This record gives sequence, structure tokens and C-alpha cells, in this order.
Amino acid sequence: MSAEGTSARAAIAERGEDAALRRYVGLGYRVLARNWRCRLGEIDLVLARGATLVVCEVKTRRGTRLGAPFDAVNRRKQAKLRALAEAFLGSQPGAIGGPLTEVRFDVASVLIAGGNVSLHVFEDAF
Repeated sequence: MSAEGTSARAAIAERGEDAALRRYVGLGYRVLARNWRCRLGEIDLVLARGATLVVCEVKTRRGTRLGAPFDAVNRRKQAKLRALAEAFLGSQPGAIGGPLTEVRFDVASVLIAGGNVSLHVFEDAF
């Protein structure tokens, strides 16, 4: 893929993450990390509200020809996100600022068509 194609895809992904982030912040979540990386991979968004840590995978597409965005979060991706969450928690002691009672995995499914952004967040998706 050309650098131009890669940058266009990255821009679409960033718009999707921006939309998801605005939703969470609007609901009172604190942003702990965006695009957190380690040797295992990357977590799109890590957020907290109260004693709940949310790991959110954001999938953004410009259409449904390949299926809905959330369809891309298969069992393999889910297992990887669980491992990434463990790595995040291990590297960020006390990240949420208090006792942790719940870790939740959400999937933000974003469709971008023209100037319109459609966002659906599946809370506790897996």
C-alpha cells in the first residue's frame, strides 16, 4: 500500500477514535491512555470511571462492504486485547487512582460516510 493510502486510512481511524473519545468524555470517563503501545500491540483507548477500567477497541470503516466495523473484533483480537489489558495494568500501577473492581472491554463501531459519522459502542462486548 502506498504511503498516501496508509495516511488516509490512519486519518479515518483517528476520526473514529476522536468520535469514541468524545462520547466517553461526555459520559464522565477519564482518559488514561490513547494508542497505548507495548511489545504485544496497541490499545486504542483506556478509560476509567469510578472503579471501572474500560479498554475500548475502536473499529472504523467507510462502508459495510467488508461487514460492520465490530465484526473485525474476532476471538483472536479479543484474546489479544485481554493480554494487552494485563500488560497495561502491570505497567501502570494505580492507573485509575483507586481500587479497581471491574475491567470492561468495549468495542466502538464507527462508520464514516461523507461527512457523517455514525458511532455505536458495544459496552462489555466480550
